[in-house]
Amino acid sequence: MPRPLDRRSAVFALTFVVAFCSIVYELVYSELLAVLFGGTVVRYSVTIGLFLFSLGVGAFCFRYLDDHPSNFFRLEVYLAVLGPLGLVFIVGVNAVPITGGPETEAALERLALYVSHLPIVVVGFLSGLEIPFLTDLADAERGESGRAVGVVAAVGRGSRRVARAVVGLPFRASDDDGNEGDESSFSAVLGMDYLGSLVGTVTYALVLYPSLGLIPTVFVLGLLNAVAALAFYLLYREGGATEATADGAATDNAGAPVDVTFGTTSHALLAICLLAVGAYAGALVYEEDVSTDLRNLYLEEQFEGEYPNRQMEVRITGHASTRYQDVVFYEREWTGGSAIYQGRQSPQTCLRLDTAVQLCESWVDSYHSGLVDVSVTMAGDLSDRRVLLVGGGDWIAADRLRERNATVDMVDLDREFMNYTKDHPYFERYHDDAYRYENLTVHATDAYTYLRDTDREYDLILLDLPGARSDDLLHLYSTEFYRQLRAHLADGGLVATWSYSRYDYPQHRKAYLTTVREAGFESYLRYHAYDDLNGDGDAVATEQFYVLSPGPTPEPDLQGVSDPYLRRHADRYRSATWRPIPTYRGVRPNSIFHPNYDIIVDR
Repeated sequence: MPRPLDRRSAVFALTFVVAFCSIVYELVYSELLAVLFGGTVVRYSVTIGLFLFSLGVGAFCFRYLDDHPSNFFRLEVYLAVLGPLGLVFIVGVNAVPITGGPETEAALERLALYVSHLPIVVVGFLSGLEIPFLTDLADAERGESGRAVGVVAAVGRGSRRVARAVVGLPFRASDDDGNEGDESSFSAVLGMDYLGSLVGTVTYALVLYPSLGLIPTVFVLGLLNAVAALAFYLLYREGGATEATADGAATDNAGAPVDVTFGTTSHALLAICLLAVGAYAGALVYEEDVSTDLRNLYLEEQFEGEYPNRQMEVRITGHASTRYQDVVFYEREWTGGSAIYQGRQSPQTCLRLDTAVQLCESWVDSYHSGLVDVSVTMAGDLSDRRVLLVGGGDWIAADRLRERNATVDMVDLDREFMNYTKDHPYFERYHDDAYRYENLTVHATDAYTYLRDTDREYDLILLDLPGARSDDLLHLYSTEFYRQLRAHLADGGLVATWSYSRYDYPQHRKAYLTTVREAGFESYLRYHAYDDLNGDGDAVATEQFYVLSPGPTPEPDLQGVSDPYLRRHADRYRSATWRPIPTYRGVRPNSIFHPNYDIIVDR
């Protein structure tokens, strides 16, 4: 039979495990919500707030519960089931097709956002019930004196002395030795809870998320919760009773009555717990297949729902994750009769990074012609001149610059993605092993950090960046970053970047141009890339670009160009004109220290 001290130690171990699981559930939900809705800072802030509020509500409601051990067993089974189901719930809510007019779709999207936070509240509420339960259990198992012996006692005495010495520096410390048997277990349980939360956050960030990903991680958490529930059941179902009192109640070794009857309902929950252990263990054994099926089901529904009347069929063909982003390849085919893309290149393969489309086969060439080739006509001959390429981890822009004998510094944070694209068949068709270019220097670091630490000047800076879809990239759309860009331009130097449509995203455009103007740029030239998307012989405007200048405004030099794309569309680019960067009343720039969230495009 376990002694009271053994069961009390088990209560502290359970506290650590359940705190670990609870905080990691919330981190998983935060990450998933950030992927779905953007705004990492907002998602994590709201999650923390809701979680802490729900913890408080759960702790308050504990007073209305019976503190019978069977209730704690129920609680852990509920968490073992509902925690992982929370991820499935969030995915399911956001996989439901949204149709209707613009107002209806906007209302349903807001509803999906609000409802998607429900698992945070559920897990937070249940977790709030845990601490009072565990404190009562630890107090009940304190035994006659509750004093440890041997090494355990020495460690306890040593830790108390250290704690008293530390808190005695800023506060008036008690002279009481703080023997564990004479005090409430609340501080000990709470301390173990905080320790479990700390280990959970660090383990999630450094091990679980980068090694397993979101879906396998919730299986790990569900398994831990289920095993904790099972261990608790066995410990309290079988241990502690040594004799019966006169009225038939069981007693523990210290003579205090202990009810070890869990009842028929708990037996049903025990069966659910055992099923959960088996299901999560099996899911982890086959986690790759399970993750792939769930992810593909969601992504295909999500991508198809982005097109009017769902006139698109999507099939996921590949997926990879790096430390910084999810890489998804999918094949899409238009099914609508009037779709612009039907014809020449349908179906076609596209690339997404996180939630944003980056490249599709129908416009890979035209996009890079717009970003690199057109801007070069204004920067002049790049032979023996230095170009800064920010982003460009697919090496395609680097290949275009190699053709012009430029000396290139490429700055991209994601080393894993750069290595992934070197020999991936999708990218090999376009970059022609540009990573071997002798005049290319790669810096695997954040662009803001690189610019802060270098004194080089550049004749042309190309920003081949993902869109401003979340606050992860907010600093690369800030006045501080663009001031750095301006400071590193040589005389007459230019900055070229892809940009969002001014018609579809007017608020972003105003915030972006205000930010650029605040950083010291005076003029901009707007132009598009052009491509014959459906093979009917008519090229249409596709991606939009800006060239930014703090001073001189050179016109495109299209005389004698040999590039087929530039020759074909020379007249379009000759008509492009420089304009002063406008001022918008009531619009403030985006700063690292005072962000303007209008610059984020969250749809």
